[in-house]
Amino acid sequence: MERLTDVPEGIARSADRDQVNSYDGFAEAYSAENENNLVNAYYERPAMLALAGDVTGRRILDAGCGSGPLSAALRDRGADVTGIDVSAGMLEQARLRLGDDVALHVADLSDPLPFDDGAFDDVVASLVLHYLEDWGPTLAELRRVLRPGGRLIASVDHPFVAYTIQDPRPDYFATTGYSFEWTFNGQSVPMRFWRKPLHAMIDAFNTAGFRLRGISEPQPDPAARELFPDDFRDLSTKPCFLFFVVEASPSAAESDGSGAVPSRGGRVGP
Repeated sequence: MERLTDVPEGIARSADRDQVNSYDGFAEAYSAENENNLVNAYYERPAMLALAGDVTGRRILDAGCGSGPLSAALRDRGADVTGIDVSAGMLEQARLRLGDDVALHVADLSDPLPFDDGAFDDVVASLVLHYLEDWGPTLAELRRVLRPGGRLIASVDHPFVAYTIQDPRPDYFATTGYSFEWTFNGQSVPMRFWRKPLHAMIDAFNTAGFRLRGISEPQPDPAARELFPDDFRDLSTKPCFLFFVVEASPSAAESDGSGAVPSRGGRVGP
């Protein structure tokens, strides 16, 4: 991680917006890095799978599926998986991994999703929400495509870590942006994220119609101790990501038996 810079709150859309967080330009390199590294392969993905539990026969939307490693693991555990990502380049990598077993769609989580109301039993959002300044529209749409009682399982940059990576410290209680550059194979890539206080994250879930079922700060897979001896202890003793399990609360219409779900977009099935 290099050249960390703060981004003003409410940053305007700029001419280089498409160049920031543009995974298309380094999809293959990122997919290879993500495959077997400590943080993704031995910490974040195992934690997501543990929180998902038995997924046999469950209809799961992988929101921000990237090159598909989590989709593949869920599929191999018996789930019926659909993947979406804003990056066509990442979806090309996912198709190479998944073949025709998983439906894949280019979709932006800031926009309405092309799915029926209540289409899924679960949504997994792996390290995705922290790219969004405003979680509200996205969470409302994820709630819409979940059946009542369905789960959203999400991982994000831990707000305490996002708060402490800069000196002087920003206002913890404000939603503020930060950016830095990733380097893959000598290529420098600008990335932008948004930090929120913990209470704002929970408030966003509640406002969208979710009930909090659990917060997790897991440990890395013990198998990583021998594979990454220098970094394992650091990851085991400091926060990195924060994991949420939230459940889609029935709407008033669903509670009175009408079955209707307020729709923000997408398709409404029969």
